[in-house]
Amino acid sequence: MTHPNDVPPSMLLPQLATELRNRQAVAPPPWATFVKTGVHKQRAPTQPDWWYLRSASVLRKIYLEGHIGVARLSAEYGGKRDRGSAPYHAHTGSRAILREIVHQLEKSGLVQPYKTKGRRVSPEGEKLLATVSKGVLQKLATERPELAKYL
Repeated sequence: MTHPNDVPPSMLLPQLATELRNRQAVAPPPWATFVKTGVHKQRAPTQPDWWYLRSASVLRKIYLEGHIGVARLSAEYGGKRDRGSAPYHAHTGSRAILREIVHQLEKSGLVQPYKTKGRRVSPEGEKLLATVSKGVLQKLATERPELAKYL
């Protein structure tokens, strides 16, 4: 089985985002075009498919962590806020965006609740990540034959 760690995230996430879009597992809400992704950002995202990329990234992070909650995901997607001449401080990302994505992934059956708090990837989500990872790795193996051992 191919693990998502075997594939560079820069190649895995766009493929996973297109797969999530084709399955209609997630969909951006109406307010997604106007919202910033955190207080440390100055503008809303300019990419038209940013919701699908963020959803793919969240699914991958939940898979890699084992189980994780929205608060920890918010810290992962945070950054440092420009406070002028004052020192930088860490700020969290938007919890509303992450909560909506996690709810959509849970509704589509790719993520399931874990004990009392947090979420983990369901077997269907693991299968999706494995198949997309394998497809990306096969594409990479044609360019670089030394990667064929991971298939």
